[in-house]
This record gives sequence, structure tokens and C-alpha cells, in this order.
Amino acid sequence: MSAFEGFHCTDCGATTDGDDATRCPDCGGSLDARYDLDELDLSREMLAERSGGWKHRELLPVVPSGMGEGDTPLVEAPRLADELGIERVLIKNEAHNPTGSVTDRGLALVAETAARADADTLALATSGDGGQSASAYAARAGLTSRSFVPSRTPFMAKAMINVHGGDMRVVEGRFDDAREAYEDARESMPAAEKETWFPAGPFDSPFRHEGAKPIYYEVAEQLEWTAPDAIVTPVGHGATLAGIWKGAREFESVGVIEGTPTLYAAQPDGCAPVVEALETDADPVPWEVPDTVVGSLEIPDPAGGLAAVEAVRASGGSGVAVDDQDLLDSAATVAQHGGLEISIACGAATAGAWELAENGAFDADDTVVLLNTAAGNKDADIIRSRLMSRGI
Repeated sequence: MSAFEGFHCTDCGATTDGDDATRCPDCGGSLDARYDLDELDLSREMLAERSGGWKHRELLPVVPSGMGEGDTPLVEAPRLADELGIERVLIKNEAHNPTGSVTDRGLALVAETAARADADTLALATSGDGGQSASAYAARAGLTSRSFVPSRTPFMAKAMINVHGGDMRVVEGRFDDAREAYEDARESMPAAEKETWFPAGPFDSPFRHEGAKPIYYEVAEQLEWTAPDAIVTPVGHGATLAGIWKGAREFESVGVIEGTPTLYAAQPDGCAPVVEALETDADPVPWEVPDTVVGSLEIPDPAGGLAAVEAVRASGGSGVAVDDQDLLDSAATVAQHGGLEISIACGAATAGAWELAENGAFDADDTVVLLNTAAGNKDADIIRSRLMSRGI
């Protein structure tokens, strides 16, 4: 039995108990799922007897049938730990999800909810991975998907959206241009052609960040029911980071483990609105001129920017902004020193961890987890170009 009670608006405080809610019915604000944790009987033993990425069903609003997402490996990186001067570094490898990225977790929940709500279309603006994931899960649920992607989206993501049968509109410009095109299309659709769109973007419904919570549940179990000292997460919209922090607080509240980790938000210095907010002790403001090779992190006005900032602050952590060349070199270093292919977004987390270690953020006996958000081969051309520029 799920402990789910309903959704709470993070803006005006209104509540709704519908399990297919998207935005607040009163003010249009973001919704967050609430659970009755006081009455929840959940133990390590119960969870250890279960398998799969959705075994923490008591802490989810719905449980999708899915395609094997979640339950991803936590990979030791001993050479990286030695270089950072700490006890352990582990990489939570989300490349093992069905379409090769962390977005599969949230989109599995979105597609399940959309089907239950009798919607016919998953729709979103996306920098790439979200569109590939939405098209895959829409296909599985018998839905249509419509993705609005900026022209600079990598070819592989564009191709796979079409391979899964998804409709794609390529918009000249960057993510914000794609988002504007998505909003315009939704508002201007003729009544006779009106589809029932279920919004699939981060924080367009509560399900994307709810789907990220099991990342932390899995990490805690993989570390033999202990909290890591720190988690360094690349941040675009902020849904993954917000979900990880929520999962950490829930596991502590129900008594499954003690304590919570310190969270660090990593972004490229060419688009770092969350890091800037953390450094200035302010709310995030849109980044005026976004410029980074990491398309998934080039989000100048993140939908969950404030949620990410609040999560990092509550954990006692901070933000770190890194140079594009450093994050590309870090992604290559992980591949060359440990064999693991990571995304250039994880390169931001890795380069960020180096900077944090140099600044004394970690103790020598710390266990630090880095989140790899996508398969490294999605960014192979970008990393290879960097190596060639260095004569390698």
C-alpha cells in the first residue's frame, strides 16, 4: 500500500488528491507529492527482499509497468578517489536505463499517469534526452509524443525520437526557444484538432522529480544502508537533484537509514543559474547568455531552479561551476582511468568534485557519489573533438 496522500502546491499551499494532477488547480504552481510517513511500516528487510527499480512503491504516487528502468549500478572509481584524496568515489551510472539516461525514471511515471488519465499525447520542450525518453515511453503506452527540440540538439537524440515514432519539431536556437514554441503550439492548436496533451517536462507535473527519488534509495542500499557523505549532481532543470534530496529525507524519516548526505550542484560556468543563486544567497534568476557544450545543462531558466537551490542549502552543500574544457577532460579521464563511459554532464560533476576537493569540501575518509546522468556514447563526438584539439 502506498503512503501517498495527495499533492501540495509549493507556491500557494493548495492541495489536490487526484493522482493524475499536473499543475496546481488554484494558481498553476508546481505540485509536490505528500506521504503519510508516520504510519508507514517500511524496513530494510522488506526492501532487500524485493527487486527492480520501483520496489519502493510505498513512496511513489503510482507504480509504472516500465521497461526495466532504475536499479542502476553504483560503480567504484578507486583511481579517482586516490586523485581526490578521499576514501571512496562511486559513480551512480544512469546510462543503464532503457534509453540511456536518467530521464527514463521520471518519464516512466509520466507515461503511466498519462495513460490512466486518458491523455493521448506526451508533450514537452527538451534539450534531447527527454524527447528520446518520452517517445519511447509513449510508444510503450500507446500514446503519441510531441517533442520540441532546439536545433543544436545532438543528432542521436533527434534520430531516436523519430525511431520511436515520436513527432519532433526542431526549433532554431536554444532550449528557451524550444520551450516558447511548445507553449505557442499548445495554446494555438485549433479546437477541431485538439489533442489531450499530458505535459512531460520537468516540474510541468510532479512525476519527473518523484521518479528521481529511487536514485537515492538505491544508493543507500548499495552502500549497505548508509548515507554517503556527499553526492555531486549535474544540474539542468533541477528535477533530479530535488528528487534525490526528497528521497534522502524520506528514508531518514521512516527510519530506514540515519542521516542525509551533503548535496553539491555542478553546472558549466557558461550556464550556472543554480550555482550563482547558491553563491549569492539569492533565488535563481535567468542566465542572460547561456553558452556551454553541455546541451542537457544549458537551461538558462530552470523549471526547478529554486527547488534545487533549496535542496542544496538544506543539505549544507554548495554549488560549483566548471569550465567546459575541464568537464570534457574530466569525462575523458574517467574513461581512461577507470574504463567507465560517462556523459559530459557527469564530466561537470567530476570536474566539480575535483574543485571541491581542492577547496577542502571533503574529508579524507569521505564516501562521495557522482551521478552519471546519461550514456557516454551520446557525447562521443564532443569528447573526441576535445581530445583531438589536445593532439591526442
